[in-house]
Amino acid sequence: MALNAIIGWPDASGALTFAQRLTGVLFVLSSAMQGAAAVAALDHGGKRQFKASGAVVLLGVLIALATDSLLLFLWSEEMEYTPYALVFMPLWCWSLWALFILVREKSWKGIPQPRRFAAGVVASALLTGVSLAYSTMYQPVAAPVHFTLRADFGKSWLDRTVPFIQVPLTLYMKNTGGIPLYILNDEYTVRARGATYNEHPGRRDLESEWQESAGKRGEEAEQYVREIKYRRVSSEHFYEPGKPIEAGQEYTLKRVFQLPKDATYDTVRVDLTISYIRKDRGKLDVEEFAIPHYSWKEEDSRFSCCGRAVIYHAQVRHNNNLVNLTRRPRFATAIWSPVRPPTSSISRFGFWEERGPGSEEKREKERYGAAEVFLTSEVPFAELLKSSGA
Repeated sequence: MALNAIIGWPDASGALTFAQRLTGVLFVLSSAMQGAAAVAALDHGGKRQFKASGAVVLLGVLIALATDSLLLFLWSEEMEYTPYALVFMPLWCWSLWALFILVREKSWKGIPQPRRFAAGVVASALLTGVSLAYSTMYQPVAAPVHFTLRADFGKSWLDRTVPFIQVPLTLYMKNTGGIPLYILNDEYTVRARGATYNEHPGRRDLESEWQESAGKRGEEAEQYVREIKYRRVSSEHFYEPGKPIEAGQEYTLKRVFQLPKDATYDTVRVDLTISYIRKDRGKLDVEEFAIPHYSWKEEDSRFSCCGRAVIYHAQVRHNNNLVNLTRRPRFATAIWSPVRPPTSSISRFGFWEERGPGSEEKREKERYGAAEVFLTSEVPFAELLKSSGA
């Protein structure tokens, strides 16, 4: 009774979707049924004043066997230690023994219509199984995630006090799908591109140009260009790590960055990166994840293994509490630094523990629907100079 209540109550009271809440309610109802079966067991093992007490006990045993078998099956997929395994494994053995005893003594004989009783048990089991499969397998896969991202450079202005131009930048994001999300990590980075051009354009083919332009940087291949260099101008979080974005919600960020008016840049571009997990597959500890840990500070020494960076770290729970009871805790980690791309991961290991294989992290990302979206927007530097009047 207690185990089914522990399984069902978090989903019944706080699940995101109706199907997940329905599954939780079914487990809570089965917990109540287990309580009734426990009371009926006193009568069935004693004076047997109520004819249906044997059937009620049988129903409770069948519920226990089905629940513990499901937990055992889910546990066997990963075979990780969890304290709940010390509960459902002995209960599984007990329910098998109890079922054998009740079947041997034909405990259902006390009810008027045993066939209807059996049909009701089968129908309830099918309803629970279909609801569980829908909430954990079909629904999270069937509903896709849709994002709208936009980046616009505004009219630049010349700063009369210093030899720089001020360039407005507007970044826009909207969750256009039907699935609410948690933003794990995000960043926008403004880069200015400079290139060295060949003295005799047109005398060489694209393959020769590529060996010099992209062969050194691994980024682009352009004719007439001998070497391409990028300089980071500005880099910052766009939204906020750990902050949810609901279905239909939109967000706009406006920033201004500076460029030297006498620079020899060709183009200026902004790269926007957003990594997320789906709220219908996992629940992130938002309050804990929102706390930044600075790897160079003594109080955050456990995060010092990745150089100078800001780390966000917290536990993430699966959307189905059955999975949580049969797995070690999972942790979401986001790493941000202005000098390298942002990263995020989900693993059963804490940030300071030895990491598992890359295939394991990939599997965990798929389990929680983790993914990334990107946007790149570019504008000629000459256009920015012209709009500023420099």
